[in-house]
Amino acid sequence: MKFGVIVFPGSNCDRDVVTVTEGLLGQPTRRVWHQETEISDLDVIVIPGGFSYGDYLRCGAIARFSPIIKSVIKHAQSGKYVLGICNGFQILTEVGLLPGALTRNQNLHFICDQIPLLVEHSDSPWTSNYTNKQIITIPIAHGEGHYYADPMTIQSLEDNGQILFRYCSPTGEISPESNPNGSLNNIAGIINQQGNILGMMPHPERASDPLLNATDGFKLFEGLLKVTPLLSVA
Repeated sequence: MKFGVIVFPGSNCDRDVVTVTEGLLGQPTRRVWHQETEISDLDVIVIPGGFSYGDYLRCGAIARFSPIIKSVIKHAQSGKYVLGICNGFQILTEVGLLPGALTRNQNLHFICDQIPLLVEHSDSPWTSNYTNKQIITIPIAHGEGHYYADPMTIQSLEDNGQILFRYCSPTGEISPESNPNGSLNNIAGIINQQGNILGMMPHPERASDPLLNATDGFKLFEGLLKVTPLLSVA
């Protein structure tokens, strides 16, 4: 399994991801500069967290015009895997690979914390190493993590099982009190209908190293190793 981690001006979590995919998983990983366009040799593309282009205009608004994005879209449309974390999730919604948008947190404050998430189901490659309704703890760090979409889109996400992670209480209750940023339906992470694209605001790469005494996020990356990579097309 070959991983590629996109690096934009302002990315600051790319090395964290490489530490997981290359250092902990032992998989070949390439850091891909935003001006590159050739990624046909890669199986999984990760768009990491940070502040691409300084988050000018709005988060991800400028990154969508980077040369690499057309290649990422082609990669996703071929059925290969794409993971957008935090700023990466924001970029995926900006380019239309995932529905909805990420807006300012409800309390208008930047939030940095470790929070419980409910794993909605485990029949996705992204969650195959979890169990249905498992409660995990993953760090968040964002100022614009409020997930919003129109009512029809939200209903479609619910009906199609596209919501993989929700903010919850330590005992699994879904409520406004357990929602750190006001996201609709406590949404923390969603996939596309095909299931090969995941966007999530929490940072699984920051909960992957046993040295940190936090490994709930590692299972997400580890589960991808069960997936048979598509043959790269030159």
